[in-house]
Amino acid sequence: MRGAVLYGPRELRFEERDTPTIIKPTDAIIRMSATCVCGSDLWPYRGINPVPEPTPMGHEYCGIVEEVGSAVTSIKPGQFVIGSFFASDNSCPNCQIGYQSSCQHAEFVGTAQAPLLRVPLADGTLVTTPDVPSGEMVPSLLALSDVMGTGWFAADAANVKPGSTVVVVGDGAVGLLGVLSAKQMGAERIIAMSRHQSRQKLAREFGATDIVTERGEEGMARIKELTGGIGADSVLECVGTQESMMQAISSARKGGYVGYVGVPHGVELDGEKLFYAHVHLHGGPAPVRRYLPDLIRLVWNKKINPGKVFDLTLPLDQVAEGYRAMDERRAIKALLRPTQ
Repeated sequence: MRGAVLYGPRELRFEERDTPTIIKPTDAIIRMSATCVCGSDLWPYRGINPVPEPTPMGHEYCGIVEEVGSAVTSIKPGQFVIGSFFASDNSCPNCQIGYQSSCQHAEFVGTAQAPLLRVPLADGTLVTTPDVPSGEMVPSLLALSDVMGTGWFAADAANVKPGSTVVVVGDGAVGLLGVLSAKQMGAERIIAMSRHQSRQKLAREFGATDIVTERGEEGMARIKELTGGIGADSVLECVGTQESMMQAISSARKGGYVGYVGVPHGVELDGEKLFYAHVHLHGGPAPVRRYLPDLIRLVWNKKINPGKVFDLTLPLDQVAEGYRAMDERRAIKALLRPTQ
């Protein structure tokens, strides 16, 4: 089969790769209904995360089960399934308290930009939908594999409550779905920090009540102005830079919460400043598996439509254009459809 392989900075090829097969009895093979390019894929694509050798890409996936290993009991061929970027057994102590992305037996699922995918620990990783979905629903179900689950974790980690004031730092797919998550959790006021008109429009569709275009010191001052000098109850940090993290911490009220899910690059926290900030910090790789059953129900019952973050759809063999469009900020998120 052919799939995406990254050779170095901005050198992505769609080329022959080994067709995945069952390696362990706990594996499953799924035929992809859709996959996509993630904002975190841009870190190695831009050369910020070095790629020492040609690397298959992609960690967001949904599709039809083709084959399962002899030890798999809850997943069957023909079912439509969604999984997370970390395979998990869903039974170890970390999984049991809802942190499947830190499963003691976790395996990264990183070869999904291809027609077929091997998923380890299938029973613990994959969640079925009530039936095979319509084509129209597939983008929203795909979003649950990472960006919706990550946005939800950001809001959950930030302790978003009904009636609260929330700030979202970052207007990529995760930040936009953080807005949607905060809205679902009952936030009364949601301030989205964004400089891009198309993203501002989608943020408002998802529930943002205010838009702040300023960044850095000016952005922090604007948040304080909008909140009567107090700051927000909850802040979602969805970028991963030093500036975004400091902006998030400074935007929270005393006793407020910061949920951080942006993969950190060069982030360093000053212990003394953090000490006197008096905020709660919680985040990390999102335990998407924890939220999948509830998020699938919300999509299936048409309560949310996170698939709106996909503003570019391409055939899988044009994956390189998907990377370019997101790198150049011509697209929020590129959806890739394998040719069946």
